[in-house]
Amino acid sequence: MNQSAPAKRIAVVGGGITGLSAAFHLQELAQEKNQPVEVTLFESQPEAGGWIGTISQDGYRIDTGADMFITNKPAAIELCQRLGLEDQLISTNQQYRGALILKDGTPVPVPLGFELMTPSRILPMLKTPLLSPIGKLRMGLEYFLPRRTSESGLDADDESLAQFVTRRFGREALTRLIQPLVAGIYTSDPEKLSLRATLPRFLDMERDHRSLIKAIRKQKKQTKSADATGARYGLFAAFKEGMQTLIRTLADRVSSTGTILYEHRVTHVAAADSGYDLTIESTVETQTQHFDAVLLTTAAPQAGQMLEAYAPVLSGLLKQIEYASTAIQVSVYRQENIKHPLHAFGLVIPAAEQRKIFAVAFASRKFPGRAPEGCVQLRTFVGGAMQPELLEHSDDELNAIVNQELADILGVSGEPIFSKLLRHNQSMPQYHLGHLQLVERIEQSAATLAGLELAGNAYRGVGIPDCIHSAEQAAERLLVDLTARV
Repeated sequence: MNQSAPAKRIAVVGGGITGLSAAFHLQELAQEKNQPVEVTLFESQPEAGGWIGTISQDGYRIDTGADMFITNKPAAIELCQRLGLEDQLISTNQQYRGALILKDGTPVPVPLGFELMTPSRILPMLKTPLLSPIGKLRMGLEYFLPRRTSESGLDADDESLAQFVTRRFGREALTRLIQPLVAGIYTSDPEKLSLRATLPRFLDMERDHRSLIKAIRKQKKQTKSADATGARYGLFAAFKEGMQTLIRTLADRVSSTGTILYEHRVTHVAAADSGYDLTIESTVETQTQHFDAVLLTTAAPQAGQMLEAYAPVLSGLLKQIEYASTAIQVSVYRQENIKHPLHAFGLVIPAAEQRKIFAVAFASRKFPGRAPEGCVQLRTFVGGAMQPELLEHSDDELNAIVNQELADILGVSGEPIFSKLLRHNQSMPQYHLGHLQLVERIEQSAATLAGLELAGNAYRGVGIPDCIHSAEQAAERLLVDLTARV
């Protein structure tokens, strides 16, 4: 197609990292393929970013949601390269690398060599106070256990996290080590969390090597001298000025050749004239606009609501994906008011401890520039799938709960020099058992609707690189579809 052909109008619904990445990639592809498009992005809030944002004030820099991204999935790094943001990336502070787990009210370091679920070093596991002697013995027996078989009565390709870990390493390893570490990523109930949808490599390790301990030790030998993906930044990367750097850059690029309409909420999507009519509510009016194609990047239930009249089957499937809510209290304290040395990136708390918080990130230990000299920034997490009832408290009540927990666990005293409570309602999709089968049904249903695509963290990954990858794949499918209709 050449530039004299009429531009195809594409609506991107949702201005979070997925929507911005999709809109930007549509513009990249259109230029590359010489295919004129008009991209309009609709965002219901006054600014873009969704659960990603940064507050810069009085010498501290506070990320309101995600504060970094993983580098062993390439989509985020590659996007930063295309945006010219590589020089803005920073890696984690090696001085404090490591994490703590609460045991009987005391923060204890995660054993060296323990990688989310699997120990690669024997001595640190033998010395850790996180497990009892019996718990350590049971965990070590994993090396000798057989693979699961079809005769075991288990799903041939999936298990819950709790079922898998208990079967391989024992119940104590689940409750004291693995549940809190995984909860810090997925805020999920381990009894419901699908391992195939979230951490499939562990199922594959058992299939290929029988023992996870055996597999991880073999992998360590193979990669000891090899360059790991993302080695320049370590396993995680962030931006010097906070995650808002990526959001603002994407928003600027999208708006330079397209349109971003803030405080515009799409409520309905209906088929019309080889395309779609969108019903859009703004602070001024409710209107209908026509587009040749639509890319929905909102939470799955919201997308389902928009499609309820037009595609009831797809709508019903989207509404089956459950979400959890989380609150984050961000606080900045003087170092002298915290008894604990905070020699780690953060603390995760087992549900067995029966506390009212499930994680504390030591943000200024992970990255420089997050707090003034002599101060520490803490990000404390409340709620999630395990304790949703806590989010029924008022902001003042939640602040009081967090302050008391920080005092008990870390010896925090006095008033913070900065404090802000951030609520992320229905922000984390729950990848329950059967999630991948549900997503396949969603994708099959959506594939029958020409010119309509779905993307986001609801489907095949919750992290920032996953969202970007989902967005770019959807953008590519949409451009192929539009080209085929010419």
